[in-house]
Amino acid sequence: MKILEVKNLCKIYGKGENEVRAVDDISFSVDEGEFVAIVGASGSGKSTLLHLLGGVDRPTSGKVLIEDKDIYELSDDALAIFRRRQIGIIYQFYNLIPILNVKENITLPCDLDGKPVARGRLNELLKTLCLEQRVNHLPNQLSGGQQQRVSIGRALVNDPALILADEPTGNLDSKAGDEIVSLLKLSNKKYHQTIIIITHDLEIARQADRVITFEDGKIIKDERM
Repeated sequence: MKILEVKNLCKIYGKGENEVRAVDDISFSVDEGEFVAIVGASGSGKSTLLHLLGGVDRPTSGKVLIEDKDIYELSDDALAIFRRRQIGIIYQFYNLIPILNVKENITLPCDLDGKPVARGRLNELLKTLCLEQRVNHLPNQLSGGQQQRVSIGRALVNDPALILADEPTGNLDSKAGDEIVSLLKLSNKKYHQTIIIITHDLEIARQADRVITFEDGKIIKDERM
């Protein structure tokens, strides 16, 4: 079953001689439960693509369908709600709220949605992420790897349709980076989460089910591992 479908997606910056086609008329789909890596050199447009998939930025043209819903037909407010409920985003620099502790950062999407936290899922996530002894710690009391685990927990807490990870190991040492990739693979297998990870690290990409190579705003290769 397709969980994501991208149709003729374009993102263009500037005009005339200054025009840059960051994403240039691409189409592809992702099935539920797939673990997909998107690779490419810096400036290839892969992070722009991820922002378009996540509803963070609007395209110049084209469609992004998540669970058959064209997210760019939604109003800004409706899109914000959809993104909070159906898309989990993991950033390279964590984007945690400094005055909130581990538990509060993880449950933030639930709080913003005004719905109760599923205690069983929260406790399971804390255990899986090895954060049970850190629930009351603030971000500045955590290592980089621990902060990234918190951001993974925040992305997973609402059981979204799609997890998007933008260079999630780029700010970590190799040991912590390996742990984060292992956690993403575990969430893919344990929770059957659909994951798209942006990375320039081919060793990480090879652990995915499928690798899409991006260059100059276009898909130049799409292969199953």
